[in-house]
Amino acid sequence: MTSNAKIRVMLVDDHAIVRSGFRRLLERYPDIEVIAEADDAEQAYRDFLACAPDVLVLDLSMPRTGGMEIMRRVLARKPEARIIVFSMHEDAALVERAMRHGARGYVSKSNAPETLAQAILEVATGKQFLSPDIAHTLALYKLDGEQNPLDRLTPREFEIFQQIVSGRNAAEIAKALNLSGKTVANYHTSVKQKLGAASDVELVRVAMRLNLIK
Repeated sequence: MTSNAKIRVMLVDDHAIVRSGFRRLLERYPDIEVIAEADDAEQAYRDFLACAPDVLVLDLSMPRTGGMEIMRRVLARKPEARIIVFSMHEDAALVERAMRHGARGYVSKSNAPETLAQAILEVATGKQFLSPDIAHTLALYKLDGEQNPLDRLTPREFEIFQQIVSGRNAAEIAKALNLSGKTVANYHTSVKQKLGAASDVELVRVAMRLNLIK
């Protein structure tokens, strides 16, 4: 991106109204141009490769394949990709995981819309950006020194965990992630062992404790 070029942005969110609203907001900024939108993982990955945006704005709560898996695939193909997570989830454990796995910014949807524009402008220049509420939550989390149980999971195990606590069965997970039923079962067992859960109900309790689901 040259110094006088617009910042080319791609929005990934499964809610059309959300994308439309933030596209209109971002179009008010002369330095920002929304060049693509996507509402699912496959389209997001395909369009990212085709459009090569300067900044990818990504929701974590996507149907079928979640945002963390989209981020993993994008960064595996283009490690220098600049990704901002834009999510309703404000839990510090999830924020830390997203940043550690390559996100350059994290903005919660409870912020004023202008905060997202600020994040894009910052991340496009190579900086990191956390919305004020997220920065505060993360600071308190680090002060508490509590270990994030999700750190025990590999990226694929975390993806399986998200699918399980969202209420999907093994067949649905296998189809969504293009895995065999046996592979899903093996991951399922590994996730329960690493999180010390005897059942899916206990996995849901872990997710609720971390504010990943309500």
